Amino acid sequence: MSIDVAKARAETPGAENAIHFNNSGAALMPRPVVDALKNHIDLEAETGGYEAATAAGDQVEHTYDALARLMNCDRDEIAVVENATVAWDMAFYGLAADMRPGDRILTAMAEYASNYIAYLQVKRRTGVTIDVVPNDESGQLDVAALENMLDDRVKLISITHVPTGGGLVNPAAEIGRVAKRHGIPYLLDACQSIGQMPVDVQEIGCDMLSATGRKFLRGPRGIGFLYVRESMLDKIDPPFLDLHAATWVGPDSYELRPDARRFENWENYVAGKIGLGVAADYAMGWGLDNIYSRVQSLADGLRQRLSDLPDITVLDIGRERCGIVTFAHESMKADAIVKGLTDRNIHCSTSGRSSTLLDMSDRGLDLIVRSPVHYYNTEDEVDRFVDATAEVLRG
Repeated sequence: MSIDVAKARAETPGAENAIHFNNSGAALMPRPVVDALKNHIDLEAETGGYEAATAAGDQVEHTYDALARLMNCDRDEIAVVENATVAWDMAFYGLAADMRPGDRILTAMAEYASNYIAYLQVKRRTGVTIDVVPNDESGQLDVAALENMLDDRVKLISITHVPTGGGLVNPAAEIGRVAKRHGIPYLLDACQSIGQMPVDVQEIGCDMLSATGRKFLRGPRGIGFLYVRESMLDKIDPPFLDLHAATWVGPDSYELRPDARRFENWENYVAGKIGLGVAADYAMGWGLDNIYSRVQSLADGLRQRLSDLPDITVLDIGRERCGIVTFAHESMKADAIVKGLTDRNIHCSTSGRSSTLLDMSDRGLDLIVRSPVHYYNTEDEVDRFVDATAEVLRG
């Protein structure tokens, strides 16, 4: 089944307001997600927050079922939290609590700043070593090099599936097979992959996965989720607990929840949690294979058109490339290009060196234009984006 683009755009309130090529920042929400958010906020206003949450209990629980179908896991392996950073941190810092001097964390060249900063903090605290797996000739993580770097001191393999810039899709499933062979925990940051491509945790083999609602999944801001494989639950000590994550059973004792909700806390964004489930349902209604096929087609077309512009370099790398399209001009700064496009009602953004320091430093990059497409974008928008870019460059 192909994507009915006209239907997708009719169900996307913002689609006619601007050319929105900022989908890895925050994609446009579809009408069913917007309605779910508004309906619950109205219910809270009319009845009270506690009462609304009780009335919406089935909708909240449905979100766990929807996310389980989205990722091919069990609903008890999912925690819904404030954002992807909290999700990732709960898994990473929970594992890091048992790390000792000399233990090793393996990560990728294109690792995201927030994750790498956490590695550095744990290094300062505990004396662990951070080892970066080199890329292969295509620019993706070199799986053979990864396996050659393993020893009994490696306590975690942690990578970003789709980095914030560069169009790259790291070979997550191949990495998973290496991790499984050697019995090493594997944490996958799937912020930029969830919603634009199939992400099957059984196929990938990750033990933990973090993601957000606001990006390609087209859900609300302020909501994220964590997957933890059932066999890993008792191997990770949650960095903090409350009366939702655990039960106080005696003056000196508590009992953790038996499921992944031990990584949640009691106060939560109920409307956002409901909207997240609706977003997952909506994506699955289109089909993730169909979404990814269209996203890649649009992105390839955008790359080709941009590469035809004078003095423009398309900067995407890897054997597999996704909907994130990045480029730079020989002389005009990326932020000036983005401002020029913004002035023409075209949404895109920049990605800076500090976001993926190792990768961009290695490639001699400082600031690039990031213009990620989604399935509700059109070929005409691709043409208009490129024509507007050429106009901006002409001044």
